[in-house]
Amino acid sequence: MSTLFRFVVFSLCATVASWAAAPAGLRAGAFAQDITPTQLPSPINGGMKGAFAKAVTDPMHARAFAVQSGATTLVFCVVDCCMIPREICESAKAIATKATGLPTSHLLISATHSHSCATMTPVFQSDADPVYVQALPARIAEAIIRAHANLEPAEVAYGGEADPTQVFNRRWHVKDGESYENPFDSKGDRAWMNPGYQNPKVTAPAGPTDPEVAILAARAKSDGRPIAVLANYSLHYVGGLAAISADYYGVFARELATRLRAGDARYAGKPAFVGILSNGTSGNINNVNYAALAPPRRAPGEQIATVAKSVGDAAMRAWDGLQWQSSLPLAVAERDIALAVRRPNAADLERARKIVATTKRDADGQFSDRKAIYALESIALEAYPETVPVKLQAHRIGRLTVAAIPCEVFVEIGLDLKATKPLDRHFTISLANGYNGYLPTPEHHRLGGYETWRARSSYLEVEASTKITAELKKLLATVAK
Repeated sequence: MSTLFRFVVFSLCATVASWAAAPAGLRAGAFAQDITPTQLPSPINGGMKGAFAKAVTDPMHARAFAVQSGATTLVFCVVDCCMIPREICESAKAIATKATGLPTSHLLISATHSHSCATMTPVFQSDADPVYVQALPARIAEAIIRAHANLEPAEVAYGGEADPTQVFNRRWHVKDGESYENPFDSKGDRAWMNPGYQNPKVTAPAGPTDPEVAILAARAKSDGRPIAVLANYSLHYVGGLAAISADYYGVFARELATRLRAGDARYAGKPAFVGILSNGTSGNINNVNYAALAPPRRAPGEQIATVAKSVGDAAMRAWDGLQWQSSLPLAVAERDIALAVRRPNAADLERARKIVATTKRDADGQFSDRKAIYALESIALEAYPETVPVKLQAHRIGRLTVAAIPCEVFVEIGLDLKATKPLDRHFTISLANGYNGYLPTPEHHRLGGYETWRARSSYLEVEASTKITAELKKLLATVAK
């Protein structure tokens, strides 16, 4: 984790780029670059213990979608992984910029949050393979470079449809008089993440969901060939596979290609269609309805296919209602802001070191004890600086705006940005341009629960979401002018 904080000394900066006064015709291009690790077993993260995948169920990709209008080009690149650190994003952007001439501020790189992909940044007890990580920036950059090379005259459209059947708020209110113990010896948390089916100690979900499946799409002007669809859905992940897998994000991409008949013979020799599903504001959203009875056991991958089909249905409904445009404005604004780190104090560190020293490890050398796991996280956070840079982006494509936040963003934040959007439509891409842990609202910090527990997965100051939202609204207003 040490390289994560080479940005201790930095200056706040903002970059804003706008479209030409009279936008020229649109161009679009896309490319999916395989980034599956070649060496197995491969470390995968997303759990409290580091795991290793010994096989590949379906490959990992970096999927890029470029849109150009006049002198302005935007590229959205979504990477199959749990989290992607800022260093990899910055290195990949530098390589792509050198090859294409595009400003790095015009490039967005985000993670899907699949829990069955190769580890890219250490968290809890999972460390990345350094050989794999070293090769990643060039492989991710290749997706951006090839998408840019594939630019061709195109029509672009955007829209959205709802799929409320696959999203559930995973944080539940704890009943008065009931409690559970967190890893820091406290029983004061009033929210419980994933409490189990029909847990008698909880009352109701502690927040809403966002059911929208938003899409940004492009088709070739010459023959109507589908070029790319960038979708956005606020669902954490699905899971259920022990091997390397892109989760439902990968199945969704294949699902759209089939439904749009992108592989038809009449398109032979043309660049392949690229379906992309980005992670919305899903920090407190999952695919499990804890108000219901526990469902029957499913085969590996079965739920992934079910969710991908359902979300694909919504995306296709949105596709059918699109209004295609051959000329529209593009704009982007980017800013780094400094946010404080919730560092452990001397007493926290003394307690953590004692727990680590006295707790028995498993045969694999890792801890199963939750207090010991969080003690390790406290010790790791000692190396963090007082503040860290957090990169924010705002994009405009016609009357659509897209925000980018390098966190696991709570759904309330995304809904707020949609409600106060400066133009007709908006969606937010989480886990973008780096990884700064969970982003709960101050209200959720007061409730406590897993997403607020201090660790490398949750370390920003309590007011971080308030500051990020305020800054993003400024950036969105800038690109909307």
